[in-house]
Amino acid sequence: MDVRRLIDVKNGTASREIFVDRDVYRQEQEQIFARAWLFVGHECQVPNPDDFYVSRMGEESVILTRDRQSKLHVFLNTCRHRGMKLCRHDEGNTRVFSCPYHAWSYSTDGALVSIPGELFGVPGYKKYYHEELDKQEWGLVPVPQMINYRGTIWATWDKSAAPFEDYLGSFKFWLDSALDHRDGREGGSVVLVGVQKWRTNCNWKFPATNFVGDAAHVIAHRSVDMVNLNPSGTEGRRDERAEGHAAFGWPDLGHGGLGFTSRPEEEFPRIPSFQKYPHVSEYLIQSAKAHQKRRAGKIHQQGKGTIFPNMSFHEDQPRTIIVHHPNGPTQTEFWRYYLVDADAPTEVKDTLRHYYMTYSGPGGMTEQDDLENWASATEASQGAVARRFPYNYQQGLRYSVPYEGLPGAVWCGERVTEQNQLIWLKRWAEFMEARDWDQLMRRVPVSNDVAFPLKIVR
Repeated sequence: MDVRRLIDVKNGTASREIFVDRDVYRQEQEQIFARAWLFVGHECQVPNPDDFYVSRMGEESVILTRDRQSKLHVFLNTCRHRGMKLCRHDEGNTRVFSCPYHAWSYSTDGALVSIPGELFGVPGYKKYYHEELDKQEWGLVPVPQMINYRGTIWATWDKSAAPFEDYLGSFKFWLDSALDHRDGREGGSVVLVGVQKWRTNCNWKFPATNFVGDAAHVIAHRSVDMVNLNPSGTEGRRDERAEGHAAFGWPDLGHGGLGFTSRPEEEFPRIPSFQKYPHVSEYLIQSAKAHQKRRAGKIHQQGKGTIFPNMSFHEDQPRTIIVHHPNGPTQTEFWRYYLVDADAPTEVKDTLRHYYMTYSGPGGMTEQDDLENWASATEASQGAVARRFPYNYQQGLRYSVPYEGLPGAVWCGERVTEQNQLIWLKRWAEFMEARDWDQLMRRVPVSNDVAFPLKIVR
């Protein structure tokens, strides 16, 4: 499908077709989800040898494992014999994955194994295969590239994909702010309890382009603001202590979010509140002081947003990761991971768990507003007449300028703008058209290579 007619970056519009059309959706699976770096899970979900965690990469079910030698792997969750879904549990520990159809069995390093007897391993290996089946050739399908980044596991199906840190660019500093310990140590966060999962009848691009930097939520979240969900016990749903937040986007990479830069002479991190929960507040204050001491004199970036295509995160209130898995053009399966310092006191972890779920997730007061909006927008965009009229992304159009503090980033000095949504859509169009990673990393222009419209600074 020719996507050039669907995204008009210069004029700030996008066709509704990309949010509802099945042909567009099928092309996305090949062009985006089969090539981009995707979030799989966290190493803490497989802490011991032979642990496993079943995740997703686009439509594909995958298994994150830690083998007997403690090496991490990501495999396609399908038996090589007849394609049966191999592992049907969300997580656990096992020495062998045995297919429930014909009992082909695999170890946690992906090898097709031999087990004494004829019921498991490769049944009939001697009698019916005459010991001629090449077991090394028929092991589980591994992802070609995988990386453990500060405890988070990422993978791509494309063996020629750019290195992960090149894929992140300087947006990595914001991801670090979510993954690092509150006292400034690298990494140090773990997934709190389990993963919340639910489905909503909306296209996966609605949440991706929402979390990339949509801040115009005065009406959408008005009811939540009125009940004062703020952990400080003050008005509103969130502590807006980080004044000066603005929208930053990475036009060549598709990432974006809301954040700020702290200069070396400024106090960072800004002392957190959570005054409604004194024990949490005290823990965070002490951690912030240790952070200031550990990283004194350094520029610090902090923000929240979306890593193209479908992983979004928040570094603070609540501290969370959400992945928007595509389930067809008009359904999304959401997976929410909540993060906490690994060595935080139990009482702090328990309080944060309750607060996080009150705010986010299918039972969260704020998330319910978003889900209703995205489902309604998807439904209202499916009709033959409705599809004729594009969405508008012109807020702040041509007012963005390069930002020196973050290489590759642009900003307009405002928190409320649609530059980031347009940047995400620009990258979507490039993925949909590009033949290979030489084009995606701009070594060779794509046919729809339209520069992001910047403000002319004289």
